[in-house]
Amino acid sequence: MIEGVKITPLRQILDERGKIMHMLRCDAPHFQQFGEIYFSFVHPGVIKGWHIHKEMTLNYAVPVGKIKLVLYDERENSSTYGELMEVFTGQDNYQLITIPPFVWNGTKGVGDITSIIANCATLPHDPQEIERLSPFDRRIPYDWSLRHE
Repeated sequence: MIEGVKITPLRQILDERGKIMHMLRCDAPHFQQFGEIYFSFVHPGVIKGWHIHKEMTLNYAVPVGKIKLVLYDERENSSTYGELMEVFTGQDNYQLITIPPFVWNGTKGVGDITSIIANCATLPHDPQEIERLSPFDRRIPYDWSLRHE
């Protein structure tokens, strides 16, 4: 587990009409502040990454589909400096992943449908506050290819 990253199981309420999928409430102990909510669509097999935020905390939930979320800690003062973390999340493993500033993250759509990532960010998007790298940049020691182990 990367220092500062939190995984919170999320509640689903199912009945014969469908379901409700909770994400984040202002009275939850892990809620910080509201900046904006947006949705990112990831097609099967597509990699979106890498990016890092300098001030914003991310709160990801995947109500549709399934993704592999990969995190990399490049914070020199962190107890988990240099560590990678993989999280498989989606409608079958529904959870909130809270990612603090300065933790690199990228996603890959897994499964056979387009996935939807909901992000309730603590700040509105600011292009000056984000840094991006190619998913294949060697600065982050991660191989996105499918592993058959």
